[in-house]
Amino acid sequence: MYETGLLILGITAGILSGLFGIGGGIVMVPTLIAFFGMNILDANATSLAAMLLPVGMWGVWAYYKAGYLNIKESLWISLGLFVGSFFGGEIAINISESLLAHLYAAILLYVALSYFDLRSLFGLKKKKERELNEKDLKPKPVWAFVLVGLAAGIFAGLFGKGGGLVIVPLLIAIFHYDPKKAAATSLAALQLPVGLPSVLIYAGEGHLNVLFAALIAVGIVIGVFFGSKIGVKLPSAVFKKGYAFFLLIVAVYMISKYI
Repeated sequence: MYETGLLILGITAGILSGLFGIGGGIVMVPTLIAFFGMNILDANATSLAAMLLPVGMWGVWAYYKAGYLNIKESLWISLGLFVGSFFGGEIAINISESLLAHLYAAILLYVALSYFDLRSLFGLKKKKERELNEKDLKPKPVWAFVLVGLAAGIFAGLFGKGGGLVIVPLLIAIFHYDPKKAAATSLAALQLPVGLPSVLIYAGEGHLNVLFAALIAVGIVIGVFFGSKIGVKLPSAVFKKGYAFFLLIVAVYMISKYI
């Protein structure tokens, strides 16, 4: 029964990963804590290990065929993810679990609220759109993608996520990507074993269960296939709002769990 639950969790995480390009860790960690009795460090280790193999390749292929993916940009982000993952893992095992959970919830709330585009409520949306010009939309330098990956890697190592929770909002807000293109780029960047440094750090401290991670990984492969099919067909506005609601729910849960 325990193993079946982990497989179902992997499928759910895979669907969300294919939809939003987030790697799936955002649902895995809270669920492993709430329903499987893990502490946050064990949950982080299991989540990161489950995403080491290219479990989201079906989703990457679906987005690639739909014309949303730039492979070179994803590879540069992957480089930053790999480096940042080491630092994130080191920090995570040296701070309190409660602080780690509160930081995670705060970041989720911030990202979720930013996705609701509250500026439009104050009549600022049109002004923002007028400010976009050719300079904003020009291709960005390589180092900018590496920095995005570095920030995402630190976040991933800290909170057991694939890093997509950082990559997707940054690509939309700073690089002015369409949400689907941002999700595709993020998902592709996460297919290399970018979380390996932090997984090794967690494993060295005794926080990793390889069997649990493997079961979840199998589920992710199945879920991503269906999630990406849905994501490609969703209108961008619906896609963005759905992501925001999802983040908000997880943030509220994490706050209620650790307050």
